[in-house]
Amino acid sequence: MQLIIDNIVDFLLSVKFYGPIITVLVGLLVYNLFKNVIVKIKNRRGKKRNYKKEETVINLIRNIVKYLIMIIVSLIVLEIYGVNTTSIIASLSVVGVVIGLAFQDTLKNMLAGILIIFDDRYNIGDVVEINSFIGEVISLGLQTTKLQAYTGEVFTIQNSNISTVINYTEYDSRLILDLGVSYNTDISLLEKTLKKLSNKVEKMDNVKGSIELLGINNFDSSQVVYRIALLCKPYTHYGVKRATLKIIKEEFDKVGIEIPYMQVDVHLKEEGKKKIKK
Repeated sequence: MQLIIDNIVDFLLSVKFYGPIITVLVGLLVYNLFKNVIVKIKNRRGKKRNYKKEETVINLIRNIVKYLIMIIVSLIVLEIYGVNTTSIIASLSVVGVVIGLAFQDTLKNMLAGILIIFDDRYNIGDVVEINSFIGEVISLGLQTTKLQAYTGEVFTIQNSNISTVINYTEYDSRLILDLGVSYNTDISLLEKTLKKLSNKVEKMDNVKGSIELLGINNFDSSQVVYRIALLCKPYTHYGVKRATLKIIKEEFDKVGIEIPYMQVDVHLKEEGKKKIKK
């Protein structure tokens, strides 16, 4: 009986008893610390339009870390019980290399997708230009990104092939309008008219602020080009432009400001006139 008790005491005091327990507890502690860090990072970034995609990536990383910790803890426990883990690690390395080579493109796309989401380059609903294609982001996944053009075409690109991104909806758009008026136009009257109609433009949807008068921008062959600017919500400048030009045309017609059309002056030489008379 004493021998059994001594064996039990020896086992309880040996590394084979407390070693696995300490290893598991350390693994749990590391995993919980990692989860807390992830939660803090997510809270600092706030809730974005693509928060569902970001949550997917966070869960993916969390699971990867969890399984890595489980594998490491298991290997340490086996090593404590005298199992040669070198061959196991070598086998896992070979399997990892084979999987990495087989799914190289997939892993590259996933890594690129994770970076895109965490860098917040664009969100679903944004209008962007990717590799010279302009469209609205309709899908943002770990593998691919899909854009839909204004005319309906859908462009799909692998995340790892995205080289350049221009986001048109991240900040407000600045609309620049060049207005062509006749050389006979009184510039003071023109500026007074533009200031007057600015009140109408400000009340339009998607417009932010009043019209900015930038002044005469150019002298063309048959017109004076007067430039104005207007701030509007992201990527709404096309609709704002059409509505603003309509208001400007109506106001110009009221006050008699002429928008010229192309004119060509023809001059005949005197010798040509004399020959015609003969």
